[in-house]
Amino acid sequence: MTACGLDFGTSNTTLGVQDADGFRLLALDGTRTTLPTAVFFDFEHDRTTIGQAAIDGYVSGVEGRLMRSIKSMLGTDLIDADTALRKGRISFRAVIGTFLDLVRKRAEETLGGELGDVVVGRPVHFVDGDPAGDAAAEEALGQIARAAGFRNVSFQFEPIAAALDYEQQVAGEELALIADIGGGTSDFSVVRIGPERRGKSDRAGDILANDGIRVGGTDFDRDLSIATAMPELGLGSAMKRAGLLAPKSIYFDLATWSKINFLYTAKAMAELERLQRDSAEPEKIERLIGVVEHRQGHALAMAVERTKIALSDHEAAELALDWGGGDLALAVDREALNRATGSLAARIGARIRDCLADAGVTAERIDAVFLTGGSTLLPQVRAAILAGAPGARVVEGNIFGSVGLGLTVEAQRRYG
Repeated sequence: MTACGLDFGTSNTTLGVQDADGFRLLALDGTRTTLPTAVFFDFEHDRTTIGQAAIDGYVSGVEGRLMRSIKSMLGTDLIDADTALRKGRISFRAVIGTFLDLVRKRAEETLGGELGDVVVGRPVHFVDGDPAGDAAAEEALGQIARAAGFRNVSFQFEPIAAALDYEQQVAGEELALIADIGGGTSDFSVVRIGPERRGKSDRAGDILANDGIRVGGTDFDRDLSIATAMPELGLGSAMKRAGLLAPKSIYFDLATWSKINFLYTAKAMAELERLQRDSAEPEKIERLIGVVEHRQGHALAMAVERTKIALSDHEAAELALDWGGGDLALAVDREALNRATGSLAARIGARIRDCLADAGVTAERIDAVFLTGGSTLLPQVRAAILAGAPGARVVEGNIFGSVGLGLTVEAQRRYG
């Protein structure tokens, strides 16, 4: 059996092994090593798909249930709940287990052999400010991974894994700030790295500080959606009764990946119809009903995510809305993104300052800032990170692969 490193991410998942070619990530999605963390329960064909095929099946209109951001359920009450499928119900633990089982099988098919022991990446905090909840989340993920067919399961902090990947390329000793901004969490470490340190069995003394916050790419998606798309669907609109506005909770659920499916029920639809009757702007609520009735919530969330990504490279982008009864295209500029998500970027910057303080080092002592995770491409996020160590060298990691590669390095140290 082969030991492996598994980066089960909120948005994407990778799995790596070591072979004659060194540390490498296995192809999990066709020829791609990065697999979207998505599960689609296809009702029409009575099958379950994951990755890009899951997203494509949903977008093509196949009847079924799409679930994304399933990692975000760890550390919440949802992990011990269940949800409706076409024929009965399924627990959220089973959803995550189904995904990990299919990931393992794909990896074994690519590898041509069995996987056994695994080091799984985890955020510094599954839950902010709740050590008991954090420990419970790790324990739940360990149980799910073992049930999915992995033998010995252990964990490593994701920013430490990224540091282990970065260490493979450095020529001398450095003090590095590692910033891993993922789909669900932002994690940071201050670590001493270098060629002479790679072979040490105990690296605890090289880790000066670890910190993290439950803010990630899906939070940026949500806040951008709330600021741009949701007002077109009635957020903030007036009700017939003076002084009342449409309830925010509906729009928060529609803008949050893990909660969209909660609106696809008869009870939720009845509530929306009552809302339209009581609304002073019923045409906007009609759009909202169209989104829910035609189950376009995930498609809307994907459109918002694409707009956010486009604004990483361009000053303006178009956000196309389709609620089943007509199309609406909104012009969104980078300033709008910054206004909508500025508080999130500020929280990331503040946590980096806390991490440096915990390490007992000043910004001037940081030699390099190593960036990994898709949200490091957002200009305001990058600016918040680099403000913590303005004189340091900036190193671009493998945006979606550094954590998985570092976990593979750790897996070989522990099990190889």
